Amino acid sequence: MCPKDNHLQIPDLSSPFRVGRLSFRNRVVLAPMSGVTDLPFRQLAWRFGAGLVVTEMVASRELVGNASESWARLKNSGIDPHMVQLAGREAHWMAEAAKIAADNGADVIDINMGCPAKKVTGGYSGSALMRDPDHALSLIEATVKAVGVPVTLKMRLGWDENSINAPLIAKRAEEAGIQMITIHGRTRMQFYNGRADWDAIRAVRDAISVPLVANGDVATTADASEILRRSGADAVMIGRSSQGRPWHAGVLAGAIEHPDSAAIADIVGEHYRMMLEFYGIDIGLRHARKHVGWYLDRFAPHLASQEKAAIMTSTDAHAVLSGTIAAIAAETGREDEKDAA
Repeated sequence: MCPKDNHLQIPDLSSPFRVGRLSFRNRVVLAPMSGVTDLPFRQLAWRFGAGLVVTEMVASRELVGNASESWARLKNSGIDPHMVQLAGREAHWMAEAAKIAADNGADVIDINMGCPAKKVTGGYSGSALMRDPDHALSLIEATVKAVGVPVTLKMRLGWDENSINAPLIAKRAEEAGIQMITIHGRTRMQFYNGRADWDAIRAVRDAISVPLVANGDVATTADASEILRRSGADAVMIGRSSQGRPWHAGVLAGAIEHPDSAAIADIVGEHYRMMLEFYGIDIGLRHARKHVGWYLDRFAPHLASQEKAAIMTSTDAHAVLSGTIAAIAAETGREDEKDAA
Protein backbone atom coordinates (compact mmCIF):
# COMPACT_ATOMS: atom_id res chain seq x y z
CA MET A 1 0.00 0.00 0.00
CA CYS A 2 1.23 3.50 -0.83
CA PRO A 3 0.50 6.29 1.66
CA LYS A 4 -1.22 9.30 0.18
CA ASP A 5 1.41 11.87 1.09
CA ASN A 6 2.30 14.76 -1.18
CA HIS A 7 5.79 14.77 0.32
CA LEU A 8 6.75 11.18 -0.42
CA GLN A 9 10.41 10.58 -1.01
CA ILE A 10 11.15 10.11 -4.71
CA PRO A 11 11.78 6.38 -5.20
CA ASP A 12 15.10 5.14 -6.52
CA LEU A 13 14.55 3.97 -10.10
CA SER A 14 16.97 1.10 -9.59
CA SER A 15 15.05 -0.32 -6.64
CA PRO A 16 12.49 -3.14 -7.02
CA PHE A 17 8.78 -2.67 -6.46
CA ARG A 18 5.88 -5.03 -5.92
CA VAL A 19 2.51 -5.52 -7.55
CA GLY A 20 0.51 -8.05 -5.63
CA ARG A 21 2.69 -11.11 -5.14
CA LEU A 22 5.09 -10.15 -7.94
CA SER A 23 8.33 -8.21 -7.58
CA PHE A 24 9.74 -6.18 -10.47
CA ARG A 25 13.49 -5.66 -10.56
CA ASN A 26 13.43 -1.87 -11.03
CA ARG A 27 11.02 1.01 -11.63
CA VAL A 28 11.42 1.70 -15.35
CA VAL A 29 8.71 0.04 -17.43
CA LEU A 30 8.72 -0.29 -21.22
CA ALA A 31 5.34 0.81 -22.57
CA PRO A 32 3.20 -1.46 -24.73
CA MET A 33 3.44 0.01 -28.24
CA SER A 34 1.58 -1.61 -31.10
CA GLY A 35 3.94 -2.39 -33.95
CA VAL A 36 6.99 -1.69 -31.78
CA THR A 37 7.23 -3.82 -28.65
CA ASP A 38 7.06 -7.18 -30.38
CA LEU A 39 8.93 -10.14 -28.92
CA PRO A 40 12.37 -9.26 -30.39
CA PHE A 41 12.17 -5.69 -29.04
CA ARG A 42 10.99 -6.85 -25.63
CA GLN A 43 13.72 -9.47 -25.40
CA LEU A 44 16.37 -6.83 -26.06
CA ALA A 45 14.85 -4.33 -23.63
CA TRP A 46 14.63 -7.02 -20.97
CA ARG A 47 18.20 -8.15 -21.51
CA PHE A 48 19.44 -4.57 -21.18
CA GLY A 49 17.72 -4.06 -17.85
CA ALA A 50 14.14 -2.83 -18.21
CA GLY A 51 12.26 -3.43 -14.99
CA LEU A 52 9.16 -4.66 -16.79
CA VAL A 53 8.15 -5.03 -20.43
CA VAL A 54 4.61 -5.28 -21.80
CA THR A 55 3.38 -6.95 -24.96
CA GLU A 56 1.84 -5.11 -27.82
CA MET A 57 -1.90 -4.63 -27.38
CA VAL A 58 -3.69 -7.96 -27.95
CA ALA A 59 -7.26 -7.68 -29.22
CA SER A 60 -9.38 -9.81 -26.89
CA ARG A 61 -12.05 -11.04 -29.31
CA GLU A 62 -9.45 -11.82 -31.97
CA LEU A 63 -7.40 -13.82 -29.47
CA VAL A 64 -10.45 -15.86 -28.50
CA GLY A 65 -11.14 -16.31 -32.21
CA ASN A 66 -7.65 -17.78 -32.65
CA ALA A 67 -6.29 -14.97 -34.86
CA SER A 68 -2.65 -15.64 -35.70
CA GLU A 69 -1.52 -12.03 -35.10
CA SER A 70 -2.99 -12.06 -31.58
CA TRP A 71 -1.18 -15.29 -30.77
CA ALA A 72 2.07 -13.84 -32.12
CA ARG A 73 1.68 -10.84 -29.84
CA LEU A 74 1.01 -13.12 -26.88
CA LYS A 75 4.32 -14.99 -27.26
CA ASN A 76 6.98 -14.85 -24.59
CA SER A 77 10.50 -16.24 -24.36
CA GLY A 78 12.89 -15.72 -21.50
CA ILE A 79 11.06 -12.76 -19.94
CA ASP A 80 9.83 -13.12 -16.37
CA PRO A 81 7.35 -11.81 -15.40
CA HIS A 82 5.34 -11.95 -18.63
CA MET A 83 2.89 -9.04 -18.86
CA VAL A 84 0.18 -9.13 -21.53
CA GLN A 85 -1.94 -6.13 -22.47
CA LEU A 86 -5.50 -6.82 -23.63
CA ALA A 87 -7.89 -4.49 -25.41
CA GLY A 88 -11.58 -4.86 -26.01
CA ARG A 89 -15.02 -3.39 -25.55
CA GLU A 90 -17.04 -6.35 -24.21
CA ALA A 91 -16.67 -7.89 -20.77
CA HIS A 92 -17.20 -11.45 -22.02
CA TRP A 93 -14.38 -11.35 -24.57
CA MET A 94 -12.03 -9.61 -22.16
CA ALA A 95 -12.62 -12.31 -19.55
CA GLU A 96 -12.16 -15.14 -22.04
CA ALA A 97 -9.02 -13.59 -23.49
CA ALA A 98 -7.60 -13.06 -20.01
CA LYS A 99 -8.10 -16.76 -19.27
CA ILE A 100 -6.28 -17.71 -22.48
CA ALA A 101 -3.42 -15.33 -21.69
CA ALA A 102 -3.07 -16.64 -18.14
CA ASP A 103 -3.25 -20.25 -19.33
CA ASN A 104 -0.42 -19.47 -21.75
CA GLY A 105 1.98 -18.02 -19.24
CA ALA A 106 0.86 -14.46 -18.56
CA ASP A 107 1.90 -13.40 -15.05
CA VAL A 108 0.10 -10.04 -15.30
CA ILE A 109 -2.87 -8.91 -17.41
CA ASP A 110 -2.98 -5.21 -18.31
CA ILE A 111 -6.19 -3.61 -19.56
CA ASN A 112 -5.80 -1.02 -22.33
CA MET A 113 -7.90 2.07 -21.70
CA GLY A 114 -5.32 4.49 -23.04
CA CYS A 115 -4.80 3.89 -26.76
CA PRO A 116 -5.89 7.03 -28.68
CA ALA A 117 -5.74 5.54 -32.20
CA LYS A 118 -8.90 6.11 -34.21
CA LYS A 119 -9.13 2.50 -35.34
CA VAL A 120 -9.19 1.49 -31.66
CA THR A 121 -11.42 4.21 -30.22
CA GLY A 122 -13.71 3.90 -33.23
CA GLY A 123 -14.45 0.40 -32.01
CA TYR A 124 -15.19 1.76 -28.52
CA SER A 125 -11.99 0.27 -27.10
CA GLY A 126 -8.85 1.89 -25.69
CA SER A 127 -9.32 5.39 -24.35
CA ALA A 128 -12.91 5.48 -25.67
CA LEU A 129 -13.83 3.39 -22.62
CA MET A 130 -13.12 6.43 -20.45
CA ARG A 131 -16.24 8.05 -21.91
CA ASP A 132 -18.39 5.45 -20.14
CA PRO A 133 -16.88 4.61 -16.74
CA ASP A 134 -19.68 2.22 -15.78
CA HIS A 135 -19.12 0.15 -18.89
CA ALA A 136 -15.35 0.33 -18.40
CA LEU A 137 -15.79 -1.00 -14.87
CA SER A 138 -17.79 -3.95 -16.16
CA LEU A 139 -14.78 -4.96 -18.29
CA ILE A 140 -12.43 -4.49 -15.37
CA GLU A 141 -14.57 -6.55 -13.02
CA ALA A 142 -14.98 -9.38 -15.54
CA THR A 143 -11.24 -9.52 -16.23
CA VAL A 144 -10.28 -9.52 -12.56
CA LYS A 145 -12.77 -12.29 -11.77
CA ALA A 146 -11.60 -14.42 -14.71
CA VAL A 147 -7.99 -14.92 -13.63
CA GLY A 148 -5.86 -15.53 -10.57
CA VAL A 149 -2.96 -13.34 -11.73
CA PRO A 150 -2.70 -9.59 -11.01
CA VAL A 151 -4.71 -7.35 -13.32
CA THR A 152 -3.50 -3.81 -13.99
CA LEU A 153 -4.89 -0.83 -15.89
CA LYS A 154 -3.38 1.73 -18.26
CA MET A 155 -5.32 4.87 -19.19
CA ARG A 156 -5.09 8.57 -19.94
CA LEU A 157 -6.24 11.54 -17.89
CA GLY A 158 -9.60 11.49 -19.63
CA TRP A 159 -11.22 11.73 -23.05
CA ASP A 160 -10.73 15.49 -23.30
CA GLU A 161 -9.99 18.48 -21.08
CA ASN A 162 -13.66 18.66 -20.05
CA SER A 163 -13.75 15.08 -18.79
CA ILE A 164 -10.67 14.49 -16.63
CA ASN A 165 -12.02 11.39 -14.90
CA ALA A 166 -8.90 9.28 -14.38
CA PRO A 167 -8.95 9.75 -10.58
CA LEU A 168 -12.55 8.55 -10.34
CA ILE A 169 -12.01 5.58 -12.64
CA ALA A 170 -8.78 4.69 -10.87
CA LYS A 171 -10.48 4.65 -7.47
CA ARG A 172 -13.29 2.45 -8.74
CA ALA A 173 -10.80 0.20 -10.53
CA GLU A 174 -8.84 -0.35 -7.33
CA GLU A 175 -12.06 -1.23 -5.53
CA ALA A 176 -12.75 -3.76 -8.31
CA GLY A 177 -9.40 -5.46 -7.75
CA ILE A 178 -6.96 -3.68 -10.07
CA GLN A 179 -3.47 -3.95 -8.53
CA MET A 180 -1.52 -1.26 -10.44
CA ILE A 181 -2.50 1.76 -12.51
CA THR A 182 -0.53 3.54 -15.22
CA ILE A 183 -1.48 7.06 -16.29
CA HIS A 184 -0.35 8.78 -19.48
CA GLY A 185 -0.49 12.48 -18.67
CA ARG A 186 -2.55 13.50 -21.69
CA THR A 187 -6.18 13.24 -22.71
CA ARG A 188 -7.19 11.15 -25.67
CA MET A 189 -7.95 14.25 -27.73
CA GLN A 190 -4.38 15.46 -27.25
CA PHE A 191 -3.04 12.26 -28.83
CA TYR A 192 0.73 12.94 -28.43
CA ASN A 193 0.61 16.70 -28.92
CA GLY A 194 1.89 19.26 -26.44
CA ARG A 195 3.53 18.22 -23.20
CA ALA A 196 2.23 15.53 -20.86
CA ASP A 197 0.77 17.03 -17.69
CA TRP A 198 2.81 15.40 -14.94
CA ASP A 199 1.13 17.42 -12.21
CA ALA A 200 -2.33 16.18 -13.22
CA ILE A 201 -1.28 12.60 -12.47
CA ARG A 202 -1.00 13.58 -8.78
CA ALA A 203 -4.81 13.51 -8.46
CA VAL A 204 -4.74 9.82 -9.30
CA ARG A 205 -2.04 9.24 -6.67
CA ASP A 206 -4.31 10.91 -4.13
CA ALA A 207 -7.24 8.69 -5.12
CA ILE A 208 -5.59 5.25 -4.92
CA SER A 209 -3.35 3.15 -2.70
CA VAL A 210 -2.08 0.61 -5.25
CA PRO A 211 1.18 1.29 -7.14
CA LEU A 212 1.02 4.09 -9.68
CA VAL A 213 3.13 4.33 -12.84
CA ALA A 214 3.55 7.72 -14.56
CA ASN A 215 3.91 7.92 -18.34
CA GLY A 216 4.40 10.65 -20.93
CA ASP A 217 7.48 12.46 -22.29
CA VAL A 218 10.00 10.66 -20.09
CA ALA A 219 13.27 10.64 -22.05
CA THR A 220 16.04 11.31 -19.51
CA THR A 221 16.90 10.48 -15.92
CA ALA A 222 16.05 14.08 -15.06
CA ASP A 223 12.60 13.61 -16.65
CA ALA A 224 12.11 10.41 -14.67
CA SER A 225 12.98 12.07 -11.38
CA GLU A 226 10.77 15.06 -12.13
CA ILE A 227 7.70 13.06 -13.16
CA LEU A 228 8.03 10.98 -9.99
CA ARG A 229 8.34 14.12 -7.86
CA ARG A 230 5.39 15.89 -9.43
CA SER A 231 3.07 12.91 -9.75
CA GLY A 232 3.89 10.98 -6.61
CA ALA A 233 4.14 7.83 -8.72
CA ASP A 234 6.05 4.71 -7.77
CA ALA A 235 7.56 4.02 -11.20
CA VAL A 236 7.86 5.47 -14.69
CA MET A 237 6.91 4.11 -18.08
CA ILE A 238 8.77 5.06 -21.25
CA GLY A 239 7.52 4.68 -24.79
CA ARG A 240 8.67 6.78 -27.72
CA SER A 241 12.03 7.60 -26.12
CA SER A 242 12.95 3.91 -26.45
CA GLN A 243 12.35 3.81 -30.19
CA GLY A 244 15.72 3.30 -31.85
CA ARG A 245 17.32 2.39 -28.52
CA PRO A 246 15.81 -0.72 -26.94
CA TRP A 247 18.39 -0.46 -24.16
CA HIS A 248 17.08 2.91 -22.94
CA ALA A 249 14.92 1.64 -20.06
CA GLY A 250 17.96 -0.14 -18.65
CA VAL A 251 20.01 3.05 -18.92
CA LEU A 252 17.39 5.08 -17.03
CA ALA A 253 17.19 2.38 -14.36
CA GLY A 254 20.96 2.42 -13.91
CA ALA A 255 21.21 -1.22 -14.98
CA ILE A 256 23.66 -0.47 -17.83
CA GLU A 257 25.71 2.37 -19.24
CA HIS A 258 24.69 3.86 -22.58
CA PRO A 259 26.32 1.63 -25.23
CA ASP A 260 29.17 3.01 -27.30
CA SER A 261 29.05 3.17 -31.09
CA ALA A 262 30.51 -0.30 -31.57
CA ALA A 263 27.98 -1.82 -29.19
CA ILE A 264 25.14 0.07 -30.90
CA ALA A 265 26.15 -1.40 -34.25
CA ASP A 266 26.13 -4.87 -32.71
CA ILE A 267 22.68 -4.31 -31.19
CA VAL A 268 21.28 -3.02 -34.47
CA GLY A 269 22.58 -6.09 -36.24
CA GLU A 270 21.20 -8.46 -33.64
CA HIS A 271 17.82 -6.73 -33.54
CA TYR A 272 17.51 -6.90 -37.32
CA ARG A 273 18.38 -10.59 -37.43
CA MET A 274 15.97 -11.34 -34.58
CA MET A 275 13.14 -9.69 -36.48
CA LEU A 276 13.86 -11.63 -39.67
CA GLU A 277 13.93 -14.87 -37.71
CA PHE A 278 10.71 -14.06 -35.82
CA TYR A 279 8.63 -12.91 -38.81
CA GLY A 280 10.37 -14.54 -41.76
CA ILE A 281 12.31 -12.61 -44.40
CA ASP A 282 9.49 -10.91 -46.32
CA ILE A 283 7.36 -9.80 -43.37
CA GLY A 284 10.44 -9.18 -41.25
CA LEU A 285 11.84 -6.73 -43.81
CA ARG A 286 8.65 -4.68 -43.65
CA HIS A 287 8.33 -4.75 -39.88
CA ALA A 288 11.99 -3.82 -39.42
CA ARG A 289 11.81 -0.66 -41.54
CA LYS A 290 10.46 1.54 -38.78
CA HIS A 291 13.20 0.38 -36.44
CA VAL A 292 15.88 0.97 -39.07
CA GLY A 293 14.47 4.47 -39.55
CA TRP A 294 14.67 5.20 -35.83
CA TYR A 295 18.24 3.91 -35.60
CA LEU A 296 19.27 6.09 -38.54
CA ASP A 297 17.48 9.16 -37.18
CA ARG A 298 19.19 8.80 -33.80
CA PHE A 299 22.65 7.66 -34.79
CA ALA A 300 23.13 8.83 -38.39
CA PRO A 301 21.24 12.14 -38.46
CA HIS A 302 23.43 13.58 -41.22
CA LEU A 303 22.73 10.74 -43.65
CA ALA A 304 21.50 12.14 -46.96
CA SER A 305 17.78 11.65 -47.47
CA GLN A 306 18.23 9.70 -50.69
CA GLU A 307 20.69 7.34 -49.01
CA LYS A 308 18.30 6.81 -46.13
CA ALA A 309 15.46 6.15 -48.57
CA ALA A 310 17.59 3.59 -50.43
CA ILE A 311 18.27 1.70 -47.19
CA MET A 312 14.67 1.89 -46.02
CA THR A 313 13.14 0.65 -49.26
CA SER A 314 15.64 -2.06 -50.13
CA THR A 315 14.33 -5.63 -50.25
CA ASP A 316 17.84 -7.03 -49.77
CA ALA A 317 18.17 -7.82 -46.06
CA HIS A 318 21.97 -7.86 -46.21
CA ALA A 319 22.06 -4.47 -47.95
CA VAL A 320 19.70 -2.93 -45.39
CA LEU A 321 21.75 -4.11 -42.45
CA SER A 322 25.16 -3.30 -43.92
CA GLY A 323 23.95 0.13 -45.06
CA THR A 324 22.51 0.94 -41.64
CA ILE A 325 25.65 -0.08 -39.78
CA ALA A 326 27.88 1.77 -42.27
CA ALA A 327 25.82 4.95 -41.83
CA ILE A 328 26.12 4.75 -38.04
CA ALA A 329 29.88 4.12 -38.32
CA ALA A 330 30.27 7.11 -40.67
CA GLU A 331 28.46 9.34 -38.19
CA THR A 332 30.77 8.14 -35.42
CA GLY A 333 33.77 8.98 -37.59
CA ARG A 334 32.31 12.39 -38.24
CA GLU A 335 31.98 13.04 -34.51
CA ASP A 336 35.51 11.77 -33.86
CA GLU A 337 36.89 14.22 -36.44
CA LYS A 338 34.96 17.07 -34.86
CA ASP A 339 36.32 16.21 -31.42
CA ALA A 340 39.88 16.07 -32.78
CA ALA A 341 39.61 19.41 -34.59
